[in-house]
Amino acid sequence: MEASKIRTFLDESKLVLKQLIRHSGDQIKAAFRTLKMMITSSIKWLDNLINRLATHPFLDSLEKSYTGLKTQYRRFFDKQKSDFQQTVFYKKAVLYSQLTRLDKPIGILLLLWPTLIALWIAAEGWPDPLVLFVFVSGVILMRSAGCAINDYADRHIDSKVERTKQRPLTSGKITEKEALIVFATLSLMAFILVLFMNTLTIWMSVGGIALAVSYPFMKRYHYLPQVHLGAAFGWAAPMAYTAQANEVTVVTWLIFLATILWATAYDTMYAMVDYDDDIKIGVKSTAVLFGNQDKLIIAAIQALLIFNLLIIGHRAELSGFYYLGVSAATVFAAYQQYLIKDRDRELCFKAFLNNNWFGLVLFIGVVLDYQFAAIT
Repeated sequence: MEASKIRTFLDESKLVLKQLIRHSGDQIKAAFRTLKMMITSSIKWLDNLINRLATHPFLDSLEKSYTGLKTQYRRFFDKQKSDFQQTVFYKKAVLYSQLTRLDKPIGILLLLWPTLIALWIAAEGWPDPLVLFVFVSGVILMRSAGCAINDYADRHIDSKVERTKQRPLTSGKITEKEALIVFATLSLMAFILVLFMNTLTIWMSVGGIALAVSYPFMKRYHYLPQVHLGAAFGWAAPMAYTAQANEVTVVTWLIFLATILWATAYDTMYAMVDYDDDIKIGVKSTAVLFGNQDKLIIAAIQALLIFNLLIIGHRAELSGFYYLGVSAATVFAAYQQYLIKDRDRELCFKAFLNNNWFGLVLFIGVVLDYQFAAIT
């Protein structure tokens, strides 16, 4: 009897539960239908509202006012820009930037990489912020000063060379006096920065000025002005090293030698661009000196450079990342040989520009080497 009652109770409970579920399901479906209708109605309402606003006369007038103001402001600023570009200050600033090659920063970069490498090796990691600031600024100032004195020295030669005859000094847009003033001003600014460094660095800066001033005139007297340029560019490296470490070591001069080799190689590629003009007007260069053996001798110089870099890594106790950077630089050197194989002017210039990547990967290798050494 009890079992029959329990069975009856369970059957009735199942029936009630099924009815409850069915009823709840119907209510949920109805709720979703209602929600869907509300969302659909809201979307239609918003769509209608947007359409009304979009076609409202007020917005049309607002758009016209905005367009008118925009046109007026554009005309105003264009006029201000045009007026400013007509000022003597702007015209001179453009000419001086061309004189100092600020519009062509490749020279700054080629001078910057060995300087930064010397700083990082001297500091065995991040250098002193003041020293870093002084030498980055000094690189920009002295490279610009070097361009100014170079154009002054070549003022009678550049007019006979296709690539350089439109330079500001050669074309008569600025005077010889202006070029000398720009050189003197930039050199003085660089020297003032050096005065914040130690005594040894200050004395070494005198040699740097002498090299920068004398380099442009060397192409008149011997066939190795590219080597002289390497010494002028490379002098920043031992200066940077001594500013950071307050000493001169074997590594200091190895970095200096590496910079001379590197500059001789890439500036010979640069000289290959002007080879025909240099022969015609009697300008001396390593490209003229090397003649048909130019590619082979550049390759030999690059091989000596790579060997020198390996010695630097050994003496400075650098490791994996540095040698990875040297390996990448070797690949770039091989690519440059490929570019100059036919002595095509444009490709020789491209090979010269590619040296920026050569220097960059070396610097990255040095930075990573010291960075990960500090972590481990």
